[in-house]
Amino acid sequence: MRRHTPRTAPDRRAARRLPVLLTGAMIGALLAPAFPSAAAPAAPAAPAPAAAAAVADHCGDGCSDILPPGADGTATLAEILLDQTVNTVPAHSDDQLGPYADLATGYPELTESTIGKFFNDASFGVPADQVASTKRPAGRTDVTIVRDKATGVPHITGTTRYGTEFGAGYAAAEDRLWLMDVFRHVGRGQLTSFAGGAPGNQALEQEFWRSAPYTEAELQAQIDRVAAENGERGRQALADAQAYVDGINAYVTASDKGRYFPGEYVLTGHKDAILNLGKIQPFKLTDLVALASVVGALFGSGGGGEVDNALSLLAAQSRYGVQEGTRVWESFRERDDPEAAVTVRGARFPYAGRPADPQGTALPDPGSVTRAPLVYDRTGSAATAKADAAAEAAAKAAVGSARRGMSNALVVSGEHTASGRPVAVFGPQTGYFAPQLLMLQEIQGPGLSARGASFAGLSMYVQLGRGQDYAWSATTSAQDIVDTYAVELCQDDYHYLFHGQCVAMEKVEHTNSWKPTVADSTAAGSYRMRAWLTKYGPVEYRATVGGKKVAYTSLRTSYRHEVDSIVGFQMLNDPGHVTGPETFQQAAQHINFTFNWFYADSTRTAYYNSGDNPVRATGVDPDFPAWADARYEWRNWNAEDNRASYTPPAQHPQSLDQDYYISWNNKLAHGYTAASWGNGSVHRGDLLDDRVRALVQAGNVTRASLTRAMAQAGLADLRAEQVLPKLLKVLRSGPVDDPAVTDAVAKLSAWNAAGSLRTETSRGSKRYAHAEAIRILDAWWPLLVKAEFGPGLGDDLYAALEANLPVDEPPGASHGPTGGHAGSAFQYGWWSYVDKDVRAVLGEKVEGGLARAYCGAGDLAGCRGVLARTLKEAAGRTAAQVYPGDEHCAAGDQWCADAVIHRALGGITHAPISWQNRPTYQQVVEFASHR
Repeated sequence: MRRHTPRTAPDRRAARRLPVLLTGAMIGALLAPAFPSAAAPAAPAAPAPAAAAAVADHCGDGCSDILPPGADGTATLAEILLDQTVNTVPAHSDDQLGPYADLATGYPELTESTIGKFFNDASFGVPADQVASTKRPAGRTDVTIVRDKATGVPHITGTTRYGTEFGAGYAAAEDRLWLMDVFRHVGRGQLTSFAGGAPGNQALEQEFWRSAPYTEAELQAQIDRVAAENGERGRQALADAQAYVDGINAYVTASDKGRYFPGEYVLTGHKDAILNLGKIQPFKLTDLVALASVVGALFGSGGGGEVDNALSLLAAQSRYGVQEGTRVWESFRERDDPEAAVTVRGARFPYAGRPADPQGTALPDPGSVTRAPLVYDRTGSAATAKADAAAEAAAKAAVGSARRGMSNALVVSGEHTASGRPVAVFGPQTGYFAPQLLMLQEIQGPGLSARGASFAGLSMYVQLGRGQDYAWSATTSAQDIVDTYAVELCQDDYHYLFHGQCVAMEKVEHTNSWKPTVADSTAAGSYRMRAWLTKYGPVEYRATVGGKKVAYTSLRTSYRHEVDSIVGFQMLNDPGHVTGPETFQQAAQHINFTFNWFYADSTRTAYYNSGDNPVRATGVDPDFPAWADARYEWRNWNAEDNRASYTPPAQHPQSLDQDYYISWNNKLAHGYTAASWGNGSVHRGDLLDDRVRALVQAGNVTRASLTRAMAQAGLADLRAEQVLPKLLKVLRSGPVDDPAVTDAVAKLSAWNAAGSLRTETSRGSKRYAHAEAIRILDAWWPLLVKAEFGPGLGDDLYAALEANLPVDEPPGASHGPTGGHAGSAFQYGWWSYVDKDVRAVLGEKVEGGLARAYCGAGDLAGCRGVLARTLKEAAGRTAAQVYPGDEHCAAGDQWCADAVIHRALGGITHAPISWQNRPTYQQVVEFASHR
């Protein structure tokens, strides 16, 4: 049996758990058969293959990483019941959560010698005295899986390529089988039939299936295309994937036979714990494509939103007239704001900007836009129009959140470090789940040498991590690879014009049905999901344009091409390919998802922006829907395989050996327009840029000092640090006699002077220092923004712009598929608008300002009155009003409202931790040498 440990995290557990409501007799019946085979039997010790000794590790002691909550993401039924009853969990299910959480209070004293308190050693291999287990999966002699005592991470070493990938699949199933099964069903829009009809499951399957409603034949076609179009690397990728799937299925067979399969299969009715009836369906290659489509939609598919852009433009033109309304709209859009923080400095990379003479724009007639329905024929207790509307709204909101950027990176060249070698602190901000979507592994074999994180079910290669003498990571870049086309309808609502011919839309649909289970008591029900497909992609909206009926479709360059990036990831894992920054950039060029890629070795640093950027027709404005007409299509677009001409690598933002790089999903480079709004004078990226620039100017940067900068930025309130000083300046510009206002100003000023951080008074106190000031600003921000801009914009335009860019994104905000309490905060909000508007009122220099003055209609005294009135109202709000509570937190609990909570995707849950705005998986690296 596996070792189990009591929890070391805080006792108070506010996490959502599976509703396992069992009587004593039921527990006894379930435990009796479950405990004897609660885990896989220990495999006999096996010597590591000889190839392992030849692997060079140039990191010395300079590579560290962490991925909470822990490496072990699989729990048997017995282990789930232990968690539910006596709060004891498998040894490595949450052992990385405590060190990760502790950085929030421990970072000020962090030194080079104490990095190991907060991060794991990410060296290659496992010292002999640290080996916890050694296994040859399925009795193979060409691969060994060694797990270390400290973290339980699998270290996979193979003497053949097939064996290495077989071992990677086996280890992935050991650690994430249930999660992989969940997400292969999510990718097919079939989660409710598999895991129950809970509202969250419905929203999750709907959001992804709408954007990628693939048939099995289309999933298979992606696999065939990769092998056919990418030469030897493509064929090798297909062979690797098949070996990986074979390894997964070997574990499925062994765990089923040995009865140590994940307990969630019992709780959802797929297995019988007593008789071991039922079957876990084996995996196949098309399951990996379904998984990849989910990951791509979540983190690598920038663009879209053209219909919402059109609606806000129409609202602006209605308010101010066409010419002035367009000018106002453009000022809020901030397509290329000169004050925006950028990742690549000193170079312009023009892309997706506003054309001088727009052509082919298809703006809807006012009031004509409706979202295309997805759900039909709902049965069961939820068979109401209200339920359908709520699910549709949740799916739409989640899709929007999924396209929001995440992750951060801080990279400093050796010219500015104490050692003379580059230092990097970077990682993906992928949300918090139990088990985690990512998993850790080391993989060593012919043509493969890497350690790091991969998405569960796609871990045939390390996707973010380190090689023998280099490390790499990514952030979401959000450049626009998604366009909306207006297809003119003909004959009826399900036929459209394509190159002059009236053709039928393709109907794709399937029915999901569910019944109550132990894990999900949602009443039995079903519904049918239906998508209408055109050659320009799935239909998302219907409207009229100039009186003509149209369907608005969404077409992205990665549509039907989610698998193409596998070759780029293969290259990143190949020490024979990546030998320096230039070959690293070449590997990144083979990744068609929209990411910023960062690189560091012992002497060089690099950056490259990946993604298949379509070459648009001259005059097409990528911010708005275009007519589905050959004149306005992507250049050389082939409707049959969705391929087109793409901007060449030289036109992608990139750099070698810049003094430092930062990225927190900010603007990539001047001239390069992101699809997302909010890249203005104040952005989350400024929290990193200000701190790293100061470190570089001082010199002698170390791993510890760069980590401290990251950690402090991850606790900073962007509004308080970057905008509050200007607001206070306005309030101090004249007399404010109200004692409630002056008291609030004093509290806010003290917090600002102390650093504007949302930090606990002490470790584990669950109370913020400057708690009153934080409460006041949380209440004040939405009030002041509405009072500042509402009168000038009017209700309709204000609401339309808010649909493009939410006013606020505090720590407790919901993040679609990553849920609330997701850590990530302060990326999207109106901080830049407030900053520019208030600076203009103060008479300060503003580049790229708003087209009009809003605060007090541009009058300083009037603006001061607006701020004072709203601040008084905010100061009077109680904690319960500001933090109303939810399923995890009581009303008024400020700390819990912000807290990071791992969203349960299985039977094991975890305690909440204090808020941090930092990557989920994170590396801290400094290489000692190079090949």
